[in-house]
Amino acid sequence: MTKPKIYTMSFAKVYPHYVAKAEKKGRTKEEVDEIICWLTGYSQEELEAQLERQVDFETFFAEAPQLNPARSLIKGVVCGLRVEDIEEATMREIRYLDKLIDELAKGKAMEKILRK
Repeated sequence: MTKPKIYTMSFAKVYPHYVAKAEKKGRTKEEVDEIICWLTGYSQEELEAQLERQVDFETFFAEAPQLNPARSLIKGVVCGLRVEDIEEATMREIRYLDKLIDELAKGKAMEKILRK
């Protein structure tokens, strides 16, 4: 079985799209970074290092220092799939991130996005 194409895509190439989606709706790059760091456990410096290294999505999530245990509270539909029903771990992590960025772009409060 071949890996989904997203696994081998550079996280750094998709990251500007996350930021653009948020900024288009009046949100900030800092909020995008906060969401990514919350989800993965990367510090801001570690996130920037991963972006610089141009790691792919699979590596980005595999090397995440501490995936947030509260991420299991993320529910909803992304790309026509319920994120909580995605069985493959890496794809689920990618879709969790997509869902959080969608919530940010829809104007949801940060404390709700970060499941506080």
